[in-house]
Amino acid sequence: MTEKIERLEDYGLSKDNKPKTLFSRVGIVGAGSVGQNIARMVSSKGLDVILLDLSQEKIDQAYVDLAKELDRMIERWGMTNSEKLGILSRIKGTTDYTSFKGCDIVIEAIKSSTREHSHDVRSEILKKIEMHVDRDTIIATNSSTQVITELTADLTYKDRCVSFHFLTPEADARIVEIVKGLYTSQEAYENTMKFANLIGKKVVPVKESPGIISTRLIVPFINEACEVLMEGVGTMEDIDLTMKVGFGLPLGPFEMADKIGLDKILRWCENLYDEFGDLKYKSSPLLKKLVRANQWGRRTGRGFYEYNKDGVKITKNISVGE
Repeated sequence: MTEKIERLEDYGLSKDNKPKTLFSRVGIVGAGSVGQNIARMVSSKGLDVILLDLSQEKIDQAYVDLAKELDRMIERWGMTNSEKLGILSRIKGTTDYTSFKGCDIVIEAIKSSTREHSHDVRSEILKKIEMHVDRDTIIATNSSTQVITELTADLTYKDRCVSFHFLTPEADARIVEIVKGLYTSQEAYENTMKFANLIGKKVVPVKESPGIISTRLIVPFINEACEVLMEGVGTMEDIDLTMKVGFGLPLGPFEMADKIGLDKILRWCENLYDEFGDLKYKSSPLLKKLVRANQWGRRTGRGFYEYNKDGVKITKNISVGE
């Protein structure tokens, strides 16, 4: 008598019979600090991540940076070593756009120097993504100052494209701004909101406009803080203290600028000033001075303040002046 061999397929667990989840595989273009943090955040929710950049060297550096950040979280008792290994195991680096095959959503999260360069590069990236993904894959940009309708003008299937902007690229950012472009379908928009909820974010629906809500508000806030400082109305520490204690903000404008990155804020200023021509968006000379000196904030160890290797504020940057 032949012994019956039991198979997983007999229990309806075969690959063909398993129900497909709406989101299980996420692509990210850009392995810099923003792309890394999005990858870490998404992977921590149990989703597979494909992280793409131009060179293997950049991918390797991203893994080093991710491991360091996860180690810092372990030191703060925010994670176990097994959780760290799980997160890293779900992030796969690549330089090949064909790796995005099978992704449910691909997010463009590159760093760009000027508005014109940003538009051209981002548009080209979105076209490359479209060439290698399935028809129903959502294509998103993390840019807040580039309009999704304009960025996707040359795509074949504009209906699945959205702006998906994280207010800060860190895992503790609780909301995302989602923009439905002129051609975005309701289905793609609703599925993007489901994805945001899946990774634990509250959705802020925003009408299409350069800078949307967050960037248009934060740029004048930081610019005006710089003006108040340069006029000698108050010290940098006291300006930050006023906004934290007086208005209950977790960070003052200078601390916030250092956390976001002064180089990024300067690009936001230039993009919004080019778009609207309003002086409230014209970047402060103090901001330009620090960016030109490569003093970009926490990431470089020096911005308005100086920071130790763990990103903890030590003292003010004496080159800022009062």
